[in-house]
Amino acid sequence: MAKSELDNLGTPLEPYNLFLSDPVLPAAIKREGGDIDLLTKFGEQVGTKEIFEWGRLANRNSPILHTHDRFGTRIDEVEYHPAYHSLLKMSVENGIHSMRYEQDPGEGAYVTRNGLMGLITQVEMGHCCPISMTSAVLPTLRHQPELAAVWEPKIVTREYDPRLIHPDQKSGVLIGMGMTEKQGGSDVRANETTATPAGLKGPGNEHLLNGHKWFTSAPMCDAFLVLAYAARGMSCFLVPRVLPNGDRNPMHFVRLKDKLGNRSNASSELEFVNTSGWMVGEEGKGIPTILEMVNSTRLDVANWGVSLMRQSVAQAAWAVSHRSAFGSLLIDKPLMQNVIADLEIEVEAATLMITRLSGAHERSTTDPEEAAFARLATPVAKYWLTKQSTPVVREALECLGGNGYVEDSILPRLYREAPLNAIWEGSGNVIALDMNRAVAKSPESLEAFLSELECSAGSHPPLKAELDLIRQEFSNVTAGEANSRRLIERLAVAWSSALLIAHGDQSVTDAYLRSRLGGDHGSQFGTLPKDCDLAGIAQRAVPSLI
Repeated sequence: MAKSELDNLGTPLEPYNLFLSDPVLPAAIKREGGDIDLLTKFGEQVGTKEIFEWGRLANRNSPILHTHDRFGTRIDEVEYHPAYHSLLKMSVENGIHSMRYEQDPGEGAYVTRNGLMGLITQVEMGHCCPISMTSAVLPTLRHQPELAAVWEPKIVTREYDPRLIHPDQKSGVLIGMGMTEKQGGSDVRANETTATPAGLKGPGNEHLLNGHKWFTSAPMCDAFLVLAYAARGMSCFLVPRVLPNGDRNPMHFVRLKDKLGNRSNASSELEFVNTSGWMVGEEGKGIPTILEMVNSTRLDVANWGVSLMRQSVAQAAWAVSHRSAFGSLLIDKPLMQNVIADLEIEVEAATLMITRLSGAHERSTTDPEEAAFARLATPVAKYWLTKQSTPVVREALECLGGNGYVEDSILPRLYREAPLNAIWEGSGNVIALDMNRAVAKSPESLEAFLSELECSAGSHPPLKAELDLIRQEFSNVTAGEANSRRLIERLAVAWSSALLIAHGDQSVTDAYLRSRLGGDHGSQFGTLPKDCDLAGIAQRAVPSLI
């Protein structure tokens, strides 16, 4: 019996195990010390129809800001769809916000946590904004032990408690962040929000904040880390939603941003009107204090870039392996094989990169070499992986034709999400300049980074030659910042090449080195050399149902 036209549309990619279906992630996680069993279970959990539906509903039903109640009382509350709360509850209960603190550094908890984060963001990215910030806040908050004593026990619990009450009465809390102001953007030193002592001045003491934040994420959080000018300069403050006496802290949510994507997550404009905040860390050292938090969230944002790539390629590979045209399955067509294979090698290289970076962050507090490596590797990964996700998702969407462009598919949402990761936690230029800063202020970071890559280059002369040229570029003091993007891209491609030489599938490695490093590639995906193992690589991208 001939197939109907409806049959030729294929079947949904559900349920499937997001972890086990990834051809390189399990081995990469194991190599960096992560918990394979835990990730296997979570991969099956998040790959169900129900969880994907939560992601769809949370983004179809955007948050609603309620500035006042029906009696005219200012409340500044945000209403979310229940699916958003379900996603947050699942992520909190699985410890994505707290797991890194549940074991000693180096025991694999941070690698495992990052693996969990990479899986859930394939399904829904917006709810992970408060999860990421909460996970990153403790090193900063511990600068003030008296504040940490109140907040840390509630941060490290695995209980989701959305009630807007003081943390003493809550089973768990989430923490947000606000740095950006409209007159400064990335230039936070141009901020104008002020902080005046309510009594005693200095670290740990209450100050009254006045000013605004152009972007604040996320308004349902229990407290925010913010920057404001005190008498001795820019300082960091913890600003709770509810004061110790139970009253609401006077902060006004002016509006929620009407964003291209990330629709489930409420990004807001916030006004401080004699708002109470407690100074964290040394007065006048607010930027380096809060950057401890930002360094971790940059890792998360890079991770999300990879997760968007993996999910989009999985969807594309699944679709073309189940749809026929012109007499055979699309995945058997040589040109479609080239497209899927080209996307797959990009994702596999990205997965190796983000997992290696997770391992470096895991060990950075106990291993100076790993700390030096992570200092440069973090901006390289953040720049490259967030930039690459948009063209990868776009090409994957096209593999589905018109079906990929309609909202019945997850791909339009992934496409809208992708550009955001290149913006938040530092846009491309900011990150490229951070690379320069790392090399200038911590030259050991460049040496640690290039030395690791050179270990793999011994078996590949073209990579060795590229690394020699990169060293020459960094030794040229006249290169200037205008060359920064070219340099950071060369570092990313060289790093990807080295990782694939060390750990990649041979056919994938050959295709990547010839196309990315050797230059045998066009301007678009689907232009790999025709004698690469296109069919074999394309099949690696096809997930299996449970």
